[in-house]
Amino acid sequence: MSAQFTGAGAELPGAPPALQAVDATVAYDGVPVLDGVDVEIPAGQTMAVMGPNGSGKSTLMRAMLGIVPLTSGEILVHGTPLRRFRDWRRIGYVPQRLTAGGAVPATVREIVASGQIAARRRLSFTSRSDRQAVTDALEAVGLADRARASVRELSGGQQQRVLIARALAGRPDTFVMDEPMAGVDAENQRALAETITMLGEQGSTVVLVLHELGPLEHVIQRAVSLDHGHIVHDGEPPHPTGECARPGHDHQHPHPDPNAPAPRDAHGEIIRLEVPGSD
Repeated sequence: MSAQFTGAGAELPGAPPALQAVDATVAYDGVPVLDGVDVEIPAGQTMAVMGPNGSGKSTLMRAMLGIVPLTSGEILVHGTPLRRFRDWRRIGYVPQRLTAGGAVPATVREIVASGQIAARRRLSFTSRSDRQAVTDALEAVGLADRARASVRELSGGQQQRVLIARALAGRPDTFVMDEPMAGVDAENQRALAETITMLGEQGSTVVLVLHELGPLEHVIQRAVSLDHGHIVHDGEPPHPTGECARPGHDHQHPHPDPNAPAPRDAHGEIIRLEVPGSD
């Protein structure tokens, strides 16, 4: 698949960071969720924002997009303060879930084509280039054969791929994805990982909110981890392990103590944990 999805505004060497938070604080009812966070994401980097539930990772992503207002601090998008940024066609946002409501179900192609609205001039019709971009986006996520299907007919993992295709169709150069692997089966995780790998190879900026790296561990160039609204790690991601590992990488993940007692449920039965991707 040779289509390029980096938009016309793709970053050049020396360009400002794609996204930047400066002393960013977000508080709800006076309780900080983000507390003075400083982070900048260079153009062309594939970065994971990680942390446990309640750590502030999703809040940071939403603050960078203006979905959540800052209590104090500043967000810059491609060097422009968020309040003055207008070129939203450069940003491709992939939420966690596709909301497919209404009496008339939308087709996969219609959902993907909706990703071009921000880039289209008012009252203009779709061009041949626009239609080709939709086709290319569907091919990129492996759903070209489902273009006419209702999104309601798709699995959760396939719907997640539709959301990524919708972002691709707008031809942005910066992608922000909110837990794209959550609740997605192994086959769809691999398809998503291939698409994200392609974006990185083409020079797009990709920011992913993740609980764990999983099949993306070979793609992530940098990991920022939050805990209680503070950055506790900013640097190399954990080294790949398991079936996603690349040769030559050492395992540096903590391993369970073999002498520790096995976890048991309320009835005293040993809890056997399934290893992701083992089937």
